[in-house]
Amino acid sequence: MFNPALSLSSVWRNNLYGGHIDFTHEGRSLMRNRLKLWILMIASVLIPLPKTSAQTIPNENAQSSTANLGIAKGVPDLSGVWDTQNPQGFQPATATFPGGMPPLTAWGQEQLEASRPAYGPRAVPDSTDPVNPTRLGARGCFPPGVPRIYLHPLLMEIIQIPGRIFLRFEFDHILREIWMDGRGHPSDLPSSYMGHSIGKWSGETLVVDTTGFNDKTWLDRVGHRHSEDLHVIERFHRVNHETLQDDITVEDPKAFTKAWSTHVIFVLRPGWELLEYSCADNANFDENLKMQGQGK
Repeated sequence: MFNPALSLSSVWRNNLYGGHIDFTHEGRSLMRNRLKLWILMIASVLIPLPKTSAQTIPNENAQSSTANLGIAKGVPDLSGVWDTQNPQGFQPATATFPGGMPPLTAWGQEQLEASRPAYGPRAVPDSTDPVNPTRLGARGCFPPGVPRIYLHPLLMEIIQIPGRIFLRFEFDHILREIWMDGRGHPSDLPSSYMGHSIGKWSGETLVVDTTGFNDKTWLDRVGHRHSEDLHVIERFHRVNHETLQDDITVEDPKAFTKAWSTHVIFVLRPGWELLEYSCADNANFDENLKMQGQGK
């Protein structure tokens, strides 16, 4: 069935001209046609249907949430708002993942000793953590990377549409895009904070393969570093309806002597929504005002 909510899906670039927004796209005419079709479909929905219509037939699979609209048929539904802050998961000050780290290489140990974390047994008052430094004037709020982003005490929402799955994080509204259409990683992949992710279903488990990282992030809040050779494999599966487990395998031969395995436990938060969270404002805005000789 035609879905008006998806009828404008494409990649658009907006440009400001004289106070208005002009969207440019090779298929601008296609957008006009879609808009016409969208209007017709909305009009058809508003016209009362006879009682024999399928609209009046109860849907036993209907849910109060609209999070699973557009999920491809025959695949598990992981959509919803998920929280790592729970008795089986993490606490706000959790600094690293369960299971312990494998032995580090000489390079990995050198990088760890050079880091100045704000959390964990090596925490210092003048941390230069790239996400949340405590040294006045130090730049922070850079994207946490993978898997570190799961350690931050903020929500994650899973959104599924045919061909893609999105992990939307409350932390600075960072978005991970997982391609589910069978493609591989690009050969000319530029490095990035959150990497490039492709996925597939293995039974009830979502398997996500992520590469293409830069070397600017930490693996945890303790200060373990990685190189651009970082390779993360995740296996998401529902333990039960309310519990989601992500089994994580981290490979980086420059930092670790062998692969590192750990996991994250999420609990479902029905009815919860992601709120605006600006890391820069939360962490640095008042300090920046003081540095500029201003104040509230």
